[in-house]
Amino acid sequence: MQLWVGLGNPGPQYAMQRHNVGFMAVDTIADVHGFGPVQKKFLGWLQEGRIGSEKILLLKPATFMNESGRSVGEAMRFYKLDLSDLTVFHDELDIAPFKVKVKQGGGHAGHNGLRSIAQHLGPDFRRVRLGIGHPGHKDRVTGYVLGNYAKAEIDPLSDMLGAVAAEADRLAAGDDTRFMNDVALRLQD
Repeated sequence: MQLWVGLGNPGPQYAMQRHNVGFMAVDTIADVHGFGPVQKKFLGWLQEGRIGSEKILLLKPATFMNESGRSVGEAMRFYKLDLSDLTVFHDELDIAPFKVKVKQGGGHAGHNGLRSIAQHLGPDFRRVRLGIGHPGHKDRVTGYVLGNYAKAEIDPLSDMLGAVAAEADRLAAGDDTRFMNDVALRLQD
């Protein structure tokens, strides 16, 4: 069993913000792979399903980004999962918009959701880094991250989310390199 966590902030006013692309990714995976109904559990929203031969739990913490670790920690302890069973989907400033990279462990690079999870569980979990690009100057980061996707970005965003969901079986099987390659191939112009 694996726990896949999408990071974001709860509430309709945050739904289309770049910071919520983790929520968008797990929602798309749930839709594409026919996951079960949403349950309110672990200070968040949980859905169960299968991808390939793997049982996957999708979790969207309802704690706000800065407290994501509380929700993730509760789910991890309840299911007695190891850090090797955890995958976190999150926005990444240091990757070009709509590019996808997978990384095992590491720092949080100022991302409060990753910081919170690392504080509760340690840093050695898999991350699916969903590129949002950088606004160019550090003083503009907060407004950019908490800003909505522009109308012109909706199609590439949908393409990226669809590619992540379509190739999720590679991720479930632990083939991170093939997952990244196949997502990139789907996103070629």
